[in-house]
Amino acid sequence: MTTHKLAIYDMDRTITHLPTWTPFLIAAARTLAPWRLALLPVAGLAGLAYTARLIDRARLKQWTQAMLLGRSLRADDAARVADDFAARVVASGVFAGARAQIEADRAAGYRLVMATASYRFYAGAIAAQLGFDDTIGTETMTGAENAIVARIAGENCYGPVKLRMIEDWMRGQAIGRKTSHIRFYSDHVSDAPVLEWADEAFAVNAHGPLRSLASKRGWTVLDWER
Repeated sequence: MTTHKLAIYDMDRTITHLPTWTPFLIAAARTLAPWRLALLPVAGLAGLAYTARLIDRARLKQWTQAMLLGRSLRADDAARVADDFAARVVASGVFAGARAQIEADRAAGYRLVMATASYRFYAGAIAAQLGFDDTIGTETMTGAENAIVARIAGENCYGPVKLRMIEDWMRGQAIGRKTSHIRFYSDHVSDAPVLEWADEAFAVNAHGPLRSLASKRGWTVLDWER
């Protein structure tokens, strides 16, 4: 017996036209400390180090956050820049097909959940403005007065970790897997563990590796970029 219907969405390049982390950093730095924009070339070097596999995604996030937002960010400042950035993304950076599917899932009685490798403190603002019910994402450590520290709390919500974090969230919500029907939407093959686990898997705006895997697995392929 199905008692819970969940529609779980990845965010970057599934819902949004572009990845959001670097644009968020630039927008936040421009608002809070414009002088930090001079550090963008250094952040770019960190990106090259990641591409060369000298550092992992978690380290890349932490370094770029420290460079462009500082090692600690006041909670009220974080909320303000997150809301402002979310408003811009929702206004012009969301695929029309994503909006239509979100509305269709809501109308069909699905609980809308965003599950993203992006930091939850700003991805949650985007999710909220799109009408999502819940957000699962990479968490940050907090300091005095809930200031956001440039350190990941726990693990980066990516690959197999994303599935574990979704399952942890479900347990916290008292949602059983056997009594749930789950749809999952993603653009990237790194989300294969969640796609395999879902009842309905949707490869959205899929790059080559995911499109190939979707063909083998019989997953539905959607193109929201058109």
